[in-house]
Amino acid sequence: MSASNPRFVSRLTRNTLALILAGGRGSRLKHLTAWRSKPAVPFGGKFRIVDFPLSNCINSGIRRIGVLTQYKAHSLILHIQKGWGFLRGEFGEFVELWPAQQRVAETSWYAGTADAVFQNLDIIRNHNPDYVLILAGDHVYKMDYGAMIAQHVESGADMTVGCVEVERERALEFGIMTAEADGRVIGFQEKPDVPDTIPGQPDRCLASMGIYVFNRGFLFEQLIKDADTKDSSHDFGKDIIPGVIARYRVMVHRFRDPRSGEQAYWRDVGTLDAFWEANLELIGVTPPLNLYDRDWPIWTYQEQLPPAKFVFDDDDRRGMAVDSMVSGGCVISGSTVRHSLLFSNVRVNSYAYVQDSVFLPDVEIGRSCRIRNTIIDRFCSIPEGSVIGFDAAADRRAGYFVTERGITLVSPEMLGQGINQIR
Repeated sequence: MSASNPRFVSRLTRNTLALILAGGRGSRLKHLTAWRSKPAVPFGGKFRIVDFPLSNCINSGIRRIGVLTQYKAHSLILHIQKGWGFLRGEFGEFVELWPAQQRVAETSWYAGTADAVFQNLDIIRNHNPDYVLILAGDHVYKMDYGAMIAQHVESGADMTVGCVEVERERALEFGIMTAEADGRVIGFQEKPDVPDTIPGQPDRCLASMGIYVFNRGFLFEQLIKDADTKDSSHDFGKDIIPGVIARYRVMVHRFRDPRSGEQAYWRDVGTLDAFWEANLELIGVTPPLNLYDRDWPIWTYQEQLPPAKFVFDDDDRRGMAVDSMVSGGCVISGSTVRHSLLFSNVRVNSYAYVQDSVFLPDVEIGRSCRIRNTIIDRFCSIPEGSVIGFDAAADRRAGYFVTERGITLVSPEMLGQGINQIR
């Protein structure tokens, strides 16, 4: 039966359990992950990163979801409890939180991505899925998992790996797959210095997205084998994939736009520069990620807020935002905001000037501030007259973090404002 048959796909997604690995520390995001896990980092004006794989599941017809948490998970847990409790348990739908809880041995932390799933095998058995979809909780993209699961079944695969094409220079950041013309994996390199390239495309490589579909029995078999291997790091990329490609049928699923056939949008916002750039990409007239797509909505939790407000219209004191995205609860009071993204409840006070910046929720910008090329973390109150993002050396002397690209990060701790609320 063809994978294009919606009844065929819906049966497969209904019998699939999705596991979102959401315990990542995200250390390259520096102070943004000092008090929250990477999947809990705000993104796109009103969302958190974890909302993207969760929304992909719901939009794909997968409504049995486990979220595996670990590092500083409180804000992530609160967000999921508030925003993702609309599924109906009586219909077999759920989003369950699975913290590291010593279910297998007296260890409190997951040792790796494979170990995180292994420690929850009893829960997976209880849900009795035909297929297990394993997802990274820290990437931004829109993807119909139904097509990937259908390909997995039709190809007779034991395991299928979601892949994107990346430039050869970026191969060091990813696990690189080598596949035959029919998509069967014949080689794997973990973050290689000299990567295999796509045949006929010497400047492109096929990179794992950290998305896997497994047949249930095969997953159990490989995880138990890996857990018994003493020198394993218990990671899907480093251990499971290299151990199965020679003996089993492992296939790649190329993530492409279903309409154009071109490479689809996928971002690993794992560095401050990537985070800043991906947020500001959304402002464009035709952004690569369309948040206004009613056919594939991104669901989230957000408190009810008043509309954004722009006040004062004097020649030297005009509240305005140009080429920007401004979320609910914001007040632009006699100040100018250009090419910036403001999350909820941001207040920019009179005579301030903001450009090319990303402000997370509940930020206040004092009067007469000048800010550009800056990320400001939640709950920061920027003192009146501050100048940020114009002089990297001055920013570093002030205690702010500046990336190699020149993007400045400001957190409450840097301002001496301490920790006052869950982020």
